[in-house]
Amino acid sequence: MNNAEICTVIRQLAIEAGEKIMEIYNSDDFEVKLKGDESPVTIADETADKLIFAGLRAAFPDAPIVTEEQSDTHNEQSNTFFIVDPLDGTKEFIHRRGDFTVNIAYVVDGVPTLGVVYAPDKGRLFYTDENGQSVEELGEHSATVVGETKKISVSNPNTDALIVVASKSHRDQALEDYIAKYNVADSRAAGSSLKFCLIATGEADIYPRVGRTMEWDTAAGHAVLSGAGGYVVRYDNHAPLTYGKPIFENPFFIAYAPGIDLQEA
Repeated sequence: MNNAEICTVIRQLAIEAGEKIMEIYNSDDFEVKLKGDESPVTIADETADKLIFAGLRAAFPDAPIVTEEQSDTHNEQSNTFFIVDPLDGTKEFIHRRGDFTVNIAYVVDGVPTLGVVYAPDKGRLFYTDENGQSVEELGEHSATVVGETKKISVSNPNTDALIVVASKSHRDQALEDYIAKYNVADSRAAGSSLKFCLIATGEADIYPRVGRTMEWDTAAGHAVLSGAGGYVVRYDNHAPLTYGKPIFENPFFIAYAPGIDLQEA
C-alpha cells in the first residue's frame, strides 16, 4: 500500500459516493431517521458509507477502517487507519442547502496525512496528492478520469483584517466571544468540512470550533489543510490535534493559516 494508490482509491470512492448522494438529494423525498445520539441519518449516509467501506476493504484488505455509520468498524483501535464520514453535513443535506461533503482520510501515527473532501452539490473537489500536497480538481469530476488540478495554499493573513469561517448551525456566545479576540474584517458561514478547505484555498484565514465534533468530521479536511500549509490545533493548549483517540471524539480546536497569533481560550 503506497500513497499514490491510496490517493487514487479515495478520490474515486469519494466521487462515486457523491454520485449516489446526489441521486438521493435530487429525488422527490427521502426518509430521515434519528440515531441513538438523536443526530439525523438518511439513506444517502448509509448508501455512501457502505460503498466507501466496501471499496476501501477491497483495495486495502488489512487496513483498519473507521466509518461513522458502521459502529462495528470501531473495534480496531489503531493510530494508523482510514476514517470516513460518508455524508458530512447531514442537516445541510436534509434542508437542501448544498453544504455537505464526502470525507475520506488516511491517518498515520495519529496524523491525517492523506485525504479527500468532495462537495458534490457545490462541484468542488479537494484532495492531497501522493506527496501530501493539496490540490483542487476542476471540471466534471469523473471517478475514472482525473481532471485539471491546481495546487492550493493558505493565505498570508492580514492580522488586522482576518476572514473567519464558522459553522452555519453551531454559532453560540462562546464562539462569538472567542472570535471577538481577533481583528475580523469578514465572517463567512459554511457547512461541513468545507470550512477547512476554505482556509486551504486562502478564502478564509481561521476556523475556531467550540463545539463537539468527531474524528470522521475533521480528518479529511485536516489533511487537506495541512497539505496546503495550514494547521489544526487544540483550542485549550494549542497542541496539534491528533487522531485515534478513545471513542473518536475531538476536543475543541482551531484551524488556521500560519501567521496568526492565536489567542488564548
